[in-house]
Amino acid sequence: MEKRYSDMSHYELQQEVARLHEKARKAEQMGMVNEFAVYERKAVLAKAYLLNPDDFLPEEIYAIEGDPGAYFKITYLNGVFAWGHRLINGKDEEALPISMLVKLKD
Repeated sequence: MEKRYSDMSHYELQQEVARLHEKARKAEQMGMVNEFAVYERKAVLAKAYLLNPDDFLPEEIYAIEGDPGAYFKITYLNGVFAWGHRLINGKDEEALPISMLVKLKD
């Protein structure tokens, strides 16, 4: 039975992220685009568990990693997910792993 990310130690999470990146690299080399995307998304989620949710503040605006020019305003946090809205076309509320959010420079 696999361990949940929330039950893993810091070291185990780092190992998992490295393992997922390696699997993603191999999938990309083999032209397996869907498999690559799955491994990358899992790595993003595992990275979120390496971060402290208290470092991400409601009502703050963050850039979205991997989406240049896109910004996200946090409404609230639930675990390692930030719930809120994208600033452009952000009508619907959505959740992003906190590892996808990049603090804007002051």
